[in-house]
Amino acid sequence: MALYLLILLPLLGAVLALLGVAPRKVSLLASLATLGLGLVLLLGYNPRLADPLSAPSAAQFQYVADLPVVPSIGLGLKVGVDGLGLMMVVLAGLVSLCAVQVAPAEREEDGAYFACLLFITAGCVGAFVSLDLFFFYAFHELALIPTFLLIGIWGHGERVAAAWKITIYLALGSFILLIGLLWLYLSFPAEVRTFDLLKLYQFAERGALEGAPQKEIFLVLLAGFGVLISLFPFHTWAPQGYAAAPTPAAMLHAGVLKKFGLFGLLRVAYPLLPEGAREATGILVVLLIGNLLWVGLAAIAQRSLDSLLGYSSVMHMGYAFLGLASLSPIGQSGTALLLFAHGLSVAALFAIMGEVRDRTGTTRLDELGGLAQRMPFLSVCFGFAMFASIGLPGFANFVSELLVFFGAFGVDGVHVGKRMAGDGLWIIFSPLQVGVIAGLWGVVISAVYMLRAYRRIFWGVLPDALREQTDPPLAARWPYALLIVGLMAIGFWPRLLLDVIKPGLGVQPTPAAQAGR
Repeated sequence: MALYLLILLPLLGAVLALLGVAPRKVSLLASLATLGLGLVLLLGYNPRLADPLSAPSAAQFQYVADLPVVPSIGLGLKVGVDGLGLMMVVLAGLVSLCAVQVAPAEREEDGAYFACLLFITAGCVGAFVSLDLFFFYAFHELALIPTFLLIGIWGHGERVAAAWKITIYLALGSFILLIGLLWLYLSFPAEVRTFDLLKLYQFAERGALEGAPQKEIFLVLLAGFGVLISLFPFHTWAPQGYAAAPTPAAMLHAGVLKKFGLFGLLRVAYPLLPEGAREATGILVVLLIGNLLWVGLAAIAQRSLDSLLGYSSVMHMGYAFLGLASLSPIGQSGTALLLFAHGLSVAALFAIMGEVRDRTGTTRLDELGGLAQRMPFLSVCFGFAMFASIGLPGFANFVSELLVFFGAFGVDGVHVGKRMAGDGLWIIFSPLQVGVIAGLWGVVISAVYMLRAYRRIFWGVLPDALREQTDPPLAARWPYALLIVGLMAIGFWPRLLLDVIKPGLGVQPTPAAQAGR
C-alpha cells in the first residue's frame, strides 16, 4: 500500500492546490512527503534477494501490491519496485521539491500552476512503480498533459509555438510507443497474454517470444521511447520546449519525465526482447553518435543559456544510450546511475538559469557578464552543476559516464593486426567502441560550451544594467544547494545507489558471467 500512497500524495496535493489551499505550501508538503516516503522505502529495500546476473524476476521487486481492474485480460493497477524504480521515485520527489520552491513569487497563489507541477510528479512516480504495461503507459501520459499546459500558458518567448511543437512530437512518440507495446502484448501466445510485467518476464524467460519478430518490435519501441527521450534525429522539440518552459517545468521534464523513456527501455524492451536489442545495436550506435556529436556541436553554436542547456540535455542522452547499447551489466549500470546524476545536474542548471532570467530579464550570453560580483552564491552553484554536467571527478555524472565507457569499450575487444585487402596493418574498432570514442569527444565538446557560458555569464565586465542584481535570499537558496549536495554525495559514494540498482537492470547475463556462476 505504500506505493499507492506515493502516487496519491502528489495527486492529493494537486487537488488541494486547485482548491486554493495555500498552493505553494501544500505543494512543498506533498513533494517533501513523496521524497521522504521514497527514501524510507529505499532504505528498507533488500537488494540481496535478487540475483544481479539473472534476467528480471519477481524476487527483485518488493512492496508489491495488486488492484485488479479487468482480470479477464490481465489488467490491473499492480505496483512494485526494485532498486532502479526506487531510485527514480527519490529523484522525482527531490526534483519536485526543488522545482516547487523555485517557482516565481508571482505564482504564489496560482493553484493551477502548482497543481500542474504535482500532476507531473504523480505521473512520473506512477510510471516508475507500475508493474502493469497499460498503467505504465497511462501514468506517463498523465504527466505529459500538464507539461503542455505549463509551457503554453506560463511559458516564455514563443511559448505557444513551443507548446504545439512539443505536443506534436511527444504525442507522435507516445502513439508509436503504444503501437510497440500492443505489438509486444499480442506477440505472446493467447493463453498467456497479460499486462502484468512480472508474468511477462517469466513467460519470456520460458521462450514465449522465440517466434516473435523481436528486432522489429524492439525498433518500434526504440522509436517511441526515443522520441520521448530526444534521441537523434527526433530531438528538435527539446531545446525549443525547454527554452520556453517555466523553470519548474523545465526542471521536472528534463530532470525526471524525460528519463521515463530510458527507464522504459530498461524495464520493458531490453529484458523482454534481448535478441532484438542485440540485432539493433548498430542502428542505435549510429543514432547516439548523432546525439553526442551533432547535437553537441549545435550546443556550441547557441547564443542564449536556455537554448544551450536544452541542447546539452539532449546531447547527454547519447551517453545513456551508449550504456544501453553495450548490453553489459557495467554499461547499463552506468546508464541507470546517469538517470539520477543527469536528473540532478540538469535540474540544478535550469533552476539557476531561471533565477538569472527572472532577475536580469535575459538569457543571452552577449547581454550578461560579471554576475559573480553580484551573485556569488549562484556563481558557485552554477560552477558545481556545470562541472557535474561535464563529468568532473567528484560528481555522480563522472562515475556514470566512466561505467558507460568501460561497459561499451570492453564488450567486443580491439582486434589488432587484422589485414584488410592487403592494405597493411589496421586497428579495427567495434561500433560500440566507435561510440565510446565519440563519447570522449563529447566530453571535450561539453567542456567547451559549458565553460564558455560560465565565463560569459559570471565573469568579465559587469554591464551597468546589472549592477543592482543580488543573490536569492538565504531562505531561498536551499534547492540549489540540495541538488549539488546530491550530486557530490553519489559522486564520492556511488555504491549508495549502485548496490541497490544493479539487480534491477534487466540485462541478460553474458556468456562469461554465466560460466563464472
